[in-house]
Amino acid sequence: MKYCSTRGKIQDLSFSEAVMMGLASDGGLLLPQKIPQISRQQLKALSKMNYVDLAYEIISLYATDLPAADLRSLVNRSYASFDHSDITPVVKKGDIYILELFHGPTLAFKDVALQFLGNLFEYYLVRDNKKLNIIGATSGDTGSAAIAGVRGKKNINIFILFPFGRVSSVQEMQMTTVADANVFNIAIDGTFDDAQAIVKEIFSDQAFKQAHALGSINSINWVRVLAQIVYYFYAYFRVNEQTGCEEVQFSVPTGNFGDIFAGYLAGKMGLPTRRFILATNANNILSRFVNGGDYSLADVHHSLSPSMDIQVASNFERYLYYLYDGDTAAVVAAMERFKKTGKLIFSAEQLTHIQKDFVAASINDQQTLDQISTFSKQTGYLLDPHTAVGVRAVDEVGDDVPHICLATAHPAKFPETIDKAVTDKLPPVEAIEKLSSMRRRCERMTADLQKIKSYIAEKSL
Repeated sequence: MKYCSTRGKIQDLSFSEAVMMGLASDGGLLLPQKIPQISRQQLKALSKMNYVDLAYEIISLYATDLPAADLRSLVNRSYASFDHSDITPVVKKGDIYILELFHGPTLAFKDVALQFLGNLFEYYLVRDNKKLNIIGATSGDTGSAAIAGVRGKKNINIFILFPFGRVSSVQEMQMTTVADANVFNIAIDGTFDDAQAIVKEIFSDQAFKQAHALGSINSINWVRVLAQIVYYFYAYFRVNEQTGCEEVQFSVPTGNFGDIFAGYLAGKMGLPTRRFILATNANNILSRFVNGGDYSLADVHHSLSPSMDIQVASNFERYLYYLYDGDTAAVVAAMERFKKTGKLIFSAEQLTHIQKDFVAASINDQQTLDQISTFSKQTGYLLDPHTAVGVRAVDEVGDDVPHICLATAHPAKFPETIDKAVTDKLPPVEAIEKLSSMRRRCERMTADLQKIKSYIAEKSL
């Protein structure tokens, strides 16, 4: 399997080269040059596997230059840290299936990919006697999951930027209480989009990137998407076993387009799915794109589902590559146009294509609270605010098939919101309870590119 950039100047990378490059050196995002196809007969064989074996089989289709025994060891180690034997269990609550993606060390779906990516980074770095300084921006869960994936690992430092005061208290504690010497937290005065823009600018400075051996762990990195493809197959198999239905529909709360893009690729591989439900909060650039062909910047609203408080979706360019049938010149022109004008408009023909892939709904804070409250009363199950956005979107735009909603985080990560929605107190979660008494380490800085580059240069390996 070889990899290419959405912008056309990078071709024929191996899997290991794609992992370590992160953001393509031409400014694009990396994708496989062809998507493996899984037949109905192969689906049947895969359906009998447990999660770890399934992850090995699907990842091995893309990681073709990694020795099989080494990949097996990496996968086994990555999912040993999860607290449920199914890794990503599926539970039926009312009329909906909930895909629980919060059984990893930081109680969020990002752990599924980042535990694997952290081990993969260390494997390549130790093998090749190299060093890596990881730079990432987070709107909440990515930062803590990325830190958990690489904390204490050999030959790696990690720098995480997050918007000061705009992540939940639990998310902030999960990042800033990590004491390992290779972890650096930077709270910036600004929004997530400001942090992400700084990270993209840093990576576009090729001399700086080379001098400080920079790599990415955000969903810019292809492996983040790859590892997430697995749980779409796993959830489909579990629901198919229970219902006998050949098709399902996934509802995905998303801000950065990475999680839903993984599902989209699973569909292109052969997973039988209806159009994906793209669920956003009031920061609705993606739902506007799906519903009206309007991908244009707007102010970022601070919401009850902060991990989706995003107006520039970093994985959107990957979907554009397929929307434009692999025409990299068209992708480059579109991204340049967006950089200059903050807006992309799509034709009626393109919109028809988009709406064959997705339906979308934008859910506001009051609807989110109402959904948490109603669902709790009806089923006894607590939704975190992001998952509540996905469940509510099913009611608004879902088809007449079984629905699987991705539960992207444990509700205990958002106690302030849960307290507003329900009267019952959240049961304590030990991993979170102990954070409040731990010492915190964090640098607060202005959203100044040069100052942040200087800090990274000073602290890098």
